[in-house]
Amino acid sequence: MKYMIIPVTPFMQNCHIIWDENTLEAVIVDPGGEAEKLIAAIESRDLKLTKILLTHGHSDHIGASATISKHFSVPIYGPQKEDAFWIENLAQQNAMFNIGDCPDFTPDYWLEEGQTVTCGGLSFDVLHCPGHTPGHIIFVNHADKLISMGDVLFKGGVGRSDFPRGDHQALISSIKNKVLPLGDEYQFIPGHGPMSDLGYERKTNPFLQDEQPVW
Repeated sequence: MKYMIIPVTPFMQNCHIIWDENTLEAVIVDPGGEAEKLIAAIESRDLKLTKILLTHGHSDHIGASATISKHFSVPIYGPQKEDAFWIENLAQQNAMFNIGDCPDFTPDYWLEEGQTVTCGGLSFDVLHCPGHTPGHIIFVNHADKLISMGDVLFKGGVGRSDFPRGDHQALISSIKNKVLPLGDEYQFIPGHGPMSDLGYERKTNPFLQDEQPVW
């Protein structure tokens, strides 16, 4: 496995491309904007894009999905269907946050916990981790112990829960009951900011300490 992080949009969202170095088959996770830059990154490496993977429905994570899907003729997978209202209101989101050109779309496949997405010899397990949004999912590659985290967990922080249908208690529950049990050695690419690993966050993240109230 190889991967490359390409921050996009004024929010510096960590779009990333993951590929099988043997077959050059690739997926792109959360193409939030700047489609031309992302297309160039894929084509300059002669990668064969097979799927677009979305962790949740916020515009800085999905804004370039339709453009990239059309350019490469590839399907869009995710998020979980509870985030449909976010995707259906992409134009309103874009008007508020000014991400750039964000054509409307509907995912080809909604994803549920327990499903697996493949790319060449790579596989990614889907975990439903609501809280930041109700339909937020993460993608877990167990072979390389790498998680595409979206906005669930950050280095030293957690996702916001003050958006419509956000739920801080559900978010902390998702992290403590689904994410952290994957193992301290798992690294993750967050939606924003630097990478980290679950062991470091379990020990140091102020939102995850036992004395931190869940509200």
